[in-house]
Amino acid sequence: MEEYPTGFRFYPTEEELISFYLHNQLHGHKQDKIHRVIPVLHIFDTEPWNLPQLAGELCREDREQWFFFAPMQEREARGGRPSRSLATGYWKATGSPSYVYSSDNKVIGMKKSMVFYVGKAPKGRKTQWKLNEYRAIELSPTNTNSSSSNISIPKLKREFTLCRVYVVSGTSRAFDRRPLEAVAGETTIQVGGRAASSGGRGAGCADVSSSGIVAGDVGSSNQWETANLEEPMWDWDQLNWL
Repeated sequence: MEEYPTGFRFYPTEEELISFYLHNQLHGHKQDKIHRVIPVLHIFDTEPWNLPQLAGELCREDREQWFFFAPMQEREARGGRPSRSLATGYWKATGSPSYVYSSDNKVIGMKKSMVFYVGKAPKGRKTQWKLNEYRAIELSPTNTNSSSSNISIPKLKREFTLCRVYVVSGTSRAFDRRPLEAVAGETTIQVGGRAASSGGRGAGCADVSSSGIVAGDVGSSNQWETANLEEPMWDWDQLNWL
């Protein structure tokens, strides 16, 4: 993977994440190059605020999102439910699993969204850390001796998932990558007789490795709160996949 010019950011589409990166990981192709942007990590053993420093070498300085391949857990391989709990909190599903489509409108995978809660379930406190978990769907041909030999059966691949971790900003400046000093130094304007700054601090400028989003600040900051996140309609593992 060649070196990229200044300003390059790894910002793939969902189709690229599944069709290229996840499929190559599942088949053992191009791993030396791919792992420079998406490393393999037991992501559910690590607190989310520690994940950015474990990202791929080409994406470690990114302050918006980080990607990881998560191998299947042993308990899941034995037919059990995967563990999403850590010492400091737990990941909880939000919304419903959804299909991921290719550019030619074919189903290529599934996406499940999760939010990290601090504390013990079910009374944990919602944070701004979110995760999208992608699983690939492959089409397996049916018995060639049958009359329906042209029909393919979708199969959900479980050996690896691809996880996108990010921080919800709640602002329109999420992709503002100017230095924090420049943002803080913006002039203050008067709006309706009150002072209002035209600046702000979005996720694109958040320092996820210093004070503000660390374990030690969990009990004292409102920045962990997020709103309007739906509860799951059904559990991912209750779906009857072929």
